[in-house]
Formats: sequence, C-alpha cells, structure tokens
Amino acid sequence: MSQHNEGKPAHAQQPEAPKKKSKGFMIALIVLVLGGGTFGAIKYIHGQHHEETDDAQIEANISPVIPRISGYVTEVHVKDNQRVKKGDTLVVLDNRSEQIMVEQAKAALAAAKSNLNVVNANTSASRANVATYEANVSTADAQIEAAKVTLRRASQDYDRYANLIKDHTITQQQFEQAEAAKQSAERQLQVLQDQKNAASRQTSAANSQSNATTQQVSVANATIQQRQAELDNAMLNLSYTVIVAPEDGTISKVNVQIGQFLQTGQGLFNVVLDTNPWVVGNFKETQLEKMREGQKVTIHVDAWPGHDFDAKLSSFSPATGSRFALLPPDNASGNFVKVVQRLPVRIEFTGTDPLVKNLRPGMNVNVDVHLD
Repeated sequence: MSQHNEGKPAHAQQPEAPKKKSKGFMIALIVLVLGGGTFGAIKYIHGQHHEETDDAQIEANISPVIPRISGYVTEVHVKDNQRVKKGDTLVVLDNRSEQIMVEQAKAALAAAKSNLNVVNANTSASRANVATYEANVSTADAQIEAAKVTLRRASQDYDRYANLIKDHTITQQQFEQAEAAKQSAERQLQVLQDQKNAASRQTSAANSQSNATTQQVSVANATIQQRQAELDNAMLNLSYTVIVAPEDGTISKVNVQIGQFLQTGQGLFNVVLDTNPWVVGNFKETQLEKMREGQKVTIHVDAWPGHDFDAKLSSFSPATGSRFALLPPDNASGNFVKVVQRLPVRIEFTGTDPLVKNLRPGMNVNVDVHLD
C-alpha cells in the first residue's frame, strides 16, 4: 500500500483546497452584491423623495462701517471680534474743523434773524407812513371842498359887485375887495389841489416802499431758513465725526489706526449683525422640478457633522448665479458649451436650536430638501 501511494502525483493528494477557495469567493461576492443592491435601492428611494447639495453656505446680514466725511482718526474704541450694541462708538475723527463750521453757521443764523427784525421795523414804519399820507390826502380833500365853497361864494359876490359897479351903486374899493377875495379863493383852491396831488404821490411812494419792505420780510425769512439749513448740515457733519455701530453685532477685523486719514466712503471694517442667519443652497437646475417653498429641509453643518438643523425652503432666486456675475456669460457669441446652471435657494432655520447662534457666515453645509 505504501509503495502504491508513493507512486501517485503530489497534487493528487489534496483535491479539496480549490473547492474551499471557490466557496469563500462566492459568499463574498454575494454579500457585496446584496450590500450594493441594498445601498443602491436605499439611495434610489431616498433620491425620489429628497434633493441634496453640498454647494451651500451660511449667510447673515453684514453691515459695512463707512465714514460719511473725511478726517483723521483720533480714537479707536473697538478691536477684532468684539461684540457691540447699536449706537456704540467705534471710531472718532478729528472734529475741530466741523466745530468751526457749526460756529460760523450759528453766527450767520443770528445775523439773519437780526436782519429780519430790522426789516420788520422798516415794514412797520412804511405802513405808518402810508397811513399818514392817506390821512393827509383825506384832509386835503376836506380842505378842497371848503375852498370850493369859499370860491363859489367869492365868485357870486364878485359877479354881483361887477353889476353894481356899473350903476355906481358901490364904490370902486368894494368892487376891488370882492375881486381880490375871488382871486384869493381861486389861489387857495389851487394850492390845496397841489397839496393833495403831492400827498397822493407820497401815498403811492409809501405803498411801493411798504410792498418792497414786505417782500424783504419774505427774503429775510428765506435767508433764515437757509442759514438754519446750513447750521443743521454743519451739526450733521459734526455728528459724523463719531462713527457708531449701525446695529447689534460682532466686529470683523479692524483695519483702522490712530492718525490714519479716512476718505468719505472708505470701507473700514464690517459688523456681522445679530439677526438670524440663513443658508443659501445652489441647486442644479435639474433638481428644481419638485422643489417648492415651505418644504422641510435638514441641514448638516461641517462644523457639527453629527447634528441635524431643522429648516424650511423659503424662496428661490429670480435668476441663476451666473446672471449676477461681474461678467455674465453671453451664449450668443463664440462656441456654445451647455453647462448646467445653479439657482440660489434661500433656506431659513426653524425651531429654537441653540447651536444656530454659533453659526458663522461662510460655513459650509450640506442641504437635504424633503420633497414630500
């Protein structure tokens, strides 16, 4: 028996080894196929009821701090990452020139008010003169009427004496006296009429002067309003030398130093406001078919990978992101290559999750929109 066995080939002594390897491979393959199929089925079912994107970031309201006037920095009251309240002083500029402008505006306003008082006094005097001249005209009218009566009587006496002198009924002296009385009455009437005309001209001149002074009152009032506006503007510019926080929030990096000259409109730093943050997810246009406002959203923030943030789909952008680019694409020129566009979608947090206050603008998030 031993000699018979020794004559057989060595590989014929182990016939079971290939069968064991083949069985283990099949089991592993079946597990992989089942696992892959299960995973694919789960992803397919999930994909029918969800839309996801990792092209999303946290957003928040950011207010730039910008000086409204030029000036040199004298004080800086904040530092990087400092929390501030609305109205807190951030930066103070040198205000000496603005204070001088305020004092000049105050002096100009005082001068304008004094000028108004002078004009009002002149107006009152002009109106008094008008009343006086009108009274003179009335007096002249009364005197003229009396002179006319005197002239009429003197004329009648003269006519009667003229007839009597012919018959020598009266003396020549009596006739001359009647003639002199008539001439005196005529001259008196003429004088009174001239006085009335002069008084009428004076009344017209006084009325013109009164109208002119009345218009000067309007001009003086307008000047006061102008000077008041200049003072208000000077006070406003003075207030601009103190730069304050626009809202409650957190200061970004402060790029301001004492002695630095700031230009009007120059960006200094930003204040990230304490308003609720939100998420902007950029979805492909092929994902938007079933997405609607108000749908539930689950957000995963990279900073807290194991935490689910509840949110809702709030609104859709009116245009794709490329339309708002500095140089939007013009597909009518050159060769056209179709690129799937992305539409920004605003997503707002819901509930009272305490971690929301720790979110910072620019953080990356994954967005999962529930389509049901």
